[in-house]
Amino acid sequence: MPDEKIKGPASYFPSIEKKYGQPISHWLGIVEGRLPARHMEIVGYLKAEHGMGHGHANAIVAHVLAGKR
Repeated sequence: MPDEKIKGPASYFPSIEKKYGQPISHWLGIVEGRLPARHMEIVGYLKAEHGMGHGHANAIVAHVLAGKR
């Protein structure tokens, strides 16, 4: 079977690790630590405090919150 292309928020993970120099587990832990804050509050935090772009921050938060459903 050929390699399946990663879809959804996780498709951003390799570029997030490369750009920000931390493993995804680091960022997931930060998001977990901000809960139960709302989605956009956490996105804003990642942007303001860690210099993350909106798309990358949104992808990480969406991934964590999807796992909570």
